[in-house]
Amino acid sequence: MEIPSVYLERAVVQFSQLPGIGRKTAMRLVLHLLKREPQDIQMFAQSLNELAENVRYCRVCHNLSDEEECSICQNPKRDHATICVVESIQDVMAIEATQQYVGVYHVLGGIISPMDGIGPQDLEIQSLVERVEAGGIKEVILALSPTMEGDTTCFYIFRKLANCHVDITTLARGVAQNDQLHYTDEVTLGRSIVDRRPFSA
Repeated sequence: MEIPSVYLERAVVQFSQLPGIGRKTAMRLVLHLLKREPQDIQMFAQSLNELAENVRYCRVCHNLSDEEECSICQNPKRDHATICVVESIQDVMAIEATQQYVGVYHVLGGIISPMDGIGPQDLEIQSLVERVEAGGIKEVILALSPTMEGDTTCFYIFRKLANCHVDITTLARGVAQNDQLHYTDEVTLGRSIVDRRPFSA
């Protein structure tokens, strides 16, 4: 299908790079935007510019933040002696939605997956080890998805923290095997956090 405008084509190409968005869906979204008022399109573009310019990763836990440290790390009411290790920022949002956890987080940015070329050096594992070694941490919760890759990552972290004298726990198996953590319902996820158990290799 030939597109009659180079600007339309450029917009379609950009939208189609988003996950789950094919070229046809991208075209539908762009044509929908064109039906909006010009100021609406400008506000949409401005929000993306502001996203690129202002959102960063927390220097402590690697969660998204508007400042150098995220609001969770800055909150004195959180239990800073307990770190919940998660794969992604979506997992932080999912756990926060349960309102069952009052500690802080550490976002790995993925899990070990040799098939995808992702090794420990590609993740925020070393910064986790350094955080724990700095002292003041009593418990590390390994809240990774119960997949083969997630279990491999948990075991690797367990070995790296073996001499740090902290309790290492994992979620209760209310989360179904092979499920992504952020797709688990809030009640099940909340109960899995509350009923967490010692991690065993």
